[in-house]
Amino acid sequence: MRDQVLAAMRAAGKPVSAGDITKALNADRKEVDKAFAELKKEGAIVSPVRCKWAPAN
Repeated sequence: MRDQVLAAMRAAGKPVSAGDITKALNADRKEVDKAFAELKKEGAIVSPVRCKWAPAN
């Protein structure tokens, strides 16, 4: 799920919310939130705008 979330973020080309990713992947919100938490902890995603996230690199 983590890889899918990162791929969806890169495909969006702009900062996105967890809700945007949930809709794009047609996935369960809890799974997306869990992936976001893991990615945040690793520093793989950053928040350039409040409540929006983008890949760190």
